[in-house]
Amino acid sequence: MAATARSAIRPPAPSKVKILATADDLFYTEGIHTVGVDRIIAAAHVTKATFYKHYRSKDLLIIAYVEGRDREIREFLDDAEARLDDPREVIRALTVKIGVEATRTGFRGCPFINAAAQFADPAHPVRVAVTAHRDWYADRIEALMRAIGHPQPGNAADDYLLARDGALAGGYVGDSIAANAALHRSTERLLAEAEA
Repeated sequence: MAATARSAIRPPAPSKVKILATADDLFYTEGIHTVGVDRIIAAAHVTKATFYKHYRSKDLLIIAYVEGRDREIREFLDDAEARLDDPREVIRALTVKIGVEATRTGFRGCPFINAAAQFADPAHPVRVAVTAHRDWYADRIEALMRAIGHPQPGNAADDYLLARDGALAGGYVGDSIAANAALHRSTERLLAEAEA
């Protein structure tokens, strides 16, 4: 029993972390379908055997990439809720984070939308992982909107997600400063609706 508990908390092997970090960078900057396993192996400086020991297929690595990006956002919101007493400030902090991301050098759009766009079948495991992320995200925003007393928290969450998606798309293909400003305006309108 003690051995099982120890193995449950063992950190991942450094080579596994390196493979995922390499894939994360390449998948995001160049596109999932354009980056092959051999390219990841070479860039991560690991052997093919090491790659397949940790990830039995490219699809499993792609899912790990999507789940890693999902985990980052979950951790951000958990931390924001722990630090900030007011759910309005949590929403504002998230809006700032999205805006910073959308205006940074090297920004290539939303990694979840980008991943979904490369897998047409909604039943594909990558699409399932993206859908799970978006469902969780919508539920979390709805809970925050409910906490601030928004009269229609579900609709407000949908509006926020649409504004977020628009800001991330606009940040990549349009004027990132204007997209960020529009996201902030949309957020403040939604927050004001809770006070009306």
